[in-house]
Amino acid sequence: MVKGTFGTMLDTAVDLLKKLDGKALVVFSEVSPELLPDLDAPLIIVGSKFEMDEKVKRVSIPKTLDLDNSLNLISAFLLEHGMVNEGENFVYVTEDVIGVKTVRKGISVMKGFFSKSQDVIQKLLEIAIELSVEGREGAPVGAIFVVGDSRRVLRHSHQMIPNPFKGHKINVLERNSKEIIKEFAQLDGAFVVREDGRIVAAGRYLEVEPKVIDLMLPPGLGSRHIAAAGITKLTKAMAITLSESGTIRIFKNGLMLLEYNPRIKY
Repeated sequence: MVKGTFGTMLDTAVDLLKKLDGKALVVFSEVSPELLPDLDAPLIIVGSKFEMDEKVKRVSIPKTLDLDNSLNLISAFLLEHGMVNEGENFVYVTEDVIGVKTVRKGISVMKGFFSKSQDVIQKLLEIAIELSVEGREGAPVGAIFVVGDSRRVLRHSHQMIPNPFKGHKINVLERNSKEIIKEFAQLDGAFVVREDGRIVAAGRYLEVEPKVIDLMLPPGLGSRHIAAAGITKLTKAMAITLSESGTIRIFKNGLMLLEYNPRIKY
């Protein structure tokens, strides 16, 4: 990795990209248009919004996510959009370092993270990170957020308690929804969220039979994670879990895409 001022680092990153025949340049900083390099390879800006322009792709990832997990998600994004193949490299630059990331074999299971519900996933991931670090009223919180394919998710689940969101139009993308979500995260059961961010229900019991579904998960995961993984195998939804230990996991197609504990210094 190389350290230096950001303008110099950006120039160095471009040179490194050309020398290594890298397939993309990923910039972890908002860059003014006049500083954007003219490249033959894709240019990805990691910032606060999600836009797919012809020349520049902008991807939003929570700033509180550590660099390794951020790079894994970017790898998934590049794979999903056909910008890289497994085993190929891309160059990344932050305000502190320049590095080279090889897209490892097997990371293609992460395809599907970046979709039309990506802004919703990011917002829920931000909330999960805050709950991991802060808890709720000083106590640790465990939660499940299931996003997308909500009709099928409802068919594979049932209410454990009266649905507190029934008749209310609360959307996770609305600024004032965060505290409401945090409050109801203390309830047993899962949140069900539509792709557009509308919260359909909370307190849902996910009806998953792991022996029937044949999940391939790391050993040691509890019932919350099995339920979250299972519902993503039964439906096209994605699930975010927060354990009381503070670990956040994302599941898609019955597989774990990300594991991150913001309480731990990596």
